[in-house]
Amino acid sequence: MLVSKEWLNEYIKVDADIDALAEKITRSGIEVDSIKKYGEDIKKLVVGHVVSKEKHPEADKLNICKVDVGEEEPVQIVCGAPNVDVDQYVIVVRVGGRLPGGVKIKRAKLRGEVSEGMICSLQEIGLDANVMPKKYADGIYVFSNEPTPGSDALEALLLNDEVMDFDLTPNRADCLSMLGAAHEVSALYGNEIKYPNTDLTEAPEKASQEISVAVQNEEAIPYYAARVVKNVTIAPSPTWLQSRLMKAGIRPINNVVDISNYILLEYGQPLHMFDQDHIRSEQIVARYAQENEKITTLDGVERELLASDVVITNGSEPIAIAGVMGGDFSEVTDKTQNVVIESAIFNATNVRQTSRRLGLRSEASSRFEKGIASERVIDALNRAAFLLQDIAGGTVLSEVVSDGTLPETSKTIEISTHDVNQLIGFELSTEEINVIFNRLGFATNVSEDSFEVNVPSRRNDISIKADLIEEVARIYGYDQLPSTLPNFESTTAGYLTDNQLKTRKVKEILEGAGLDQAITYSLVHKDVAKDYALEEQEDVELMMPMSEDQAVLRQSLLPRLIDATRYNVARKNKNVALYELGRVFYSNGENQLPTEVEFLSGILTGQYAGNKWQQKDEPVDFFLVKGIVERVAEQLNVSFTFEAAKLDLLHPGRTAYVKLNDEVVGLIAELHPKVEKENDLDRTYVFELNFTKVLEQPVGKIEYEAIPRFPGVSRDIALVVNTEVTASTLISTINENGADILNHAEVFDVYEGEHMEEGKKSVAIRIDYLDVTETLTEEKVSSVHNQILEALEQQGATLRA
Repeated sequence: MLVSKEWLNEYIKVDADIDALAEKITRSGIEVDSIKKYGEDIKKLVVGHVVSKEKHPEADKLNICKVDVGEEEPVQIVCGAPNVDVDQYVIVVRVGGRLPGGVKIKRAKLRGEVSEGMICSLQEIGLDANVMPKKYADGIYVFSNEPTPGSDALEALLLNDEVMDFDLTPNRADCLSMLGAAHEVSALYGNEIKYPNTDLTEAPEKASQEISVAVQNEEAIPYYAARVVKNVTIAPSPTWLQSRLMKAGIRPINNVVDISNYILLEYGQPLHMFDQDHIRSEQIVARYAQENEKITTLDGVERELLASDVVITNGSEPIAIAGVMGGDFSEVTDKTQNVVIESAIFNATNVRQTSRRLGLRSEASSRFEKGIASERVIDALNRAAFLLQDIAGGTVLSEVVSDGTLPETSKTIEISTHDVNQLIGFELSTEEINVIFNRLGFATNVSEDSFEVNVPSRRNDISIKADLIEEVARIYGYDQLPSTLPNFESTTAGYLTDNQLKTRKVKEILEGAGLDQAITYSLVHKDVAKDYALEEQEDVELMMPMSEDQAVLRQSLLPRLIDATRYNVARKNKNVALYELGRVFYSNGENQLPTEVEFLSGILTGQYAGNKWQQKDEPVDFFLVKGIVERVAEQLNVSFTFEAAKLDLLHPGRTAYVKLNDEVVGLIAELHPKVEKENDLDRTYVFELNFTKVLEQPVGKIEYEAIPRFPGVSRDIALVVNTEVTASTLISTINENGADILNHAEVFDVYEGEHMEEGKKSVAIRIDYLDVTETLTEEKVSSVHNQILEALEQQGATLRA
């Protein structure tokens, strides 16, 4: 919202300079983003009256003008503007003057003719081209009135001004108007507000004899009001009105359209002006649109409506989309004589949905979306009628024609002095608090230290006691909050929870193994939401997703990690190692929050690089990823087992479930070759763990044992087994029969091929024996070793010769 200090001074007088005012407003909670000072870089800018104009003898596009600038004799200025003419009042910068951008004006000769100054366009004095009247877009500006030649042009244009840019939060829609800004300044300084003039001279003829208004659905259109103004004269707006609109970022059109925009900025109440003769009816009906009903809007586009859209009709066909945009055939034109002014309250949700769907976001729709002050609906209507009477020469018919129920203009909230002081830490008296409420424009009924506060509807952000307390704090001044030191009588040291410690340790392990942490979106496309999921669960879909690619909450971290890997590989980063610690989401049914489960996932592709000066790169493989997962288990003091599995989108021969206490808590796998090809990846390996379940595993206190004093014994065996027998099965059998001297068993070789019977494989296992109480004897080791071999043979394994 652009707030002109010159315009603001019409409602409330403030002696503070613009920088002090902006600082005070910012401290109260409304940030002033920037300040534009129009006259800051301008010198010697005056009003000129063009007395004569002659063609330049040496240039077809130049004119020699004699311009009265308030001196004894007119000055000669050579001007190339196509619209310059005799008897115009124009903007002139004198010799020695200066324009924005550091442009200095000197006496010059143009094709042999002396030019003592420059006739200016609005753009040359600092106004943006997109807010200038189209009539003057390619030429100089011409005053619509007759200011005194030689007088200050900035004063005549109301540009001796500073404009603040309010960066408003969504809850402060009350300041989307000049009166709202005036109320805010009044609350800060305590000055009285002077409200705009709405004293009408009404004609005897009644508006109800010209039109009728009907609201078919008060939920969509709580209130609709209209006035009729006859015999208006369409013309350019006065200079003061044009200037204020341009400073607010709106292009002037003509006096009738400009008045509707002016009221929108002044009151925050959007209006619409209809050409009464083009409505083609004596009735106005506000209703929901019919399905597939069509209207051509002011931008010339035919739009198809839905049953949820609200429209204004002439009883049969739409003439405007309520709160969004008018129709083309009822718009005000240069031939308009009779005007119907609309002032209404529309359902904010309907306006927002329609505006968003049609892509028609305007100053009006943004205000309807945030809520309209009901106490200003009629005032804004009367003000617009007054200006049409004053500026456009219109005749205002008596009566406001309306239908619906105007909502309550205020709400009452009870609060006490104790409530305020207890929450914000001040020690304010009842009188001080009452003064703040009155400066805010809130009427109060005070009884001892209790208040009944009547909050006007313009402040729809205030609904509960805490909102009033916030108002007191910000107006009194946040910088006035008392400074206190914390109480150190009873303090405790900060510490991390067990899960936080474990999580940090796991991150250290993964990053030490060369993996980089990734943080990806929790939202995915519906088609991939269940890919790689460990459990079969219902999707959690968003009601209004930003796009189809972000429509569903994920059930696995892997789809987004694959996307991240593909992105890196496509940019020549062939060696990728990523991990993510994030949440997946499982549906609990409609209207229920989903269950959130923390997962730990990783992805590796390309070469696994060691130190370039010590190790050579090796391709990532299944056992590397398995080793990383086992290192995580070791650090968390849990024991994982692995079981071969077949899952969609994963390699059928290189996929394994990760189990904890016989429950599947994760997986390790290579991506299916089809998936790798689709994503332009080489062999790519992934892991995923249900980290929530892993952390739930009680591990107790980790105890350390002394290094054994006695030596151990190692024996290697090679077993021939059927190819479907897993190595983990053999290890389990060894562990079950190793008595109390078995220390460790691990596979160090698997062979299939030449010299092996078809359907068979050789599995080489190293078995370590250790007795921590005494030296092992050959007899004791052989006894246990033979016991293990017998158990293996009973499972169909034979020793390889």
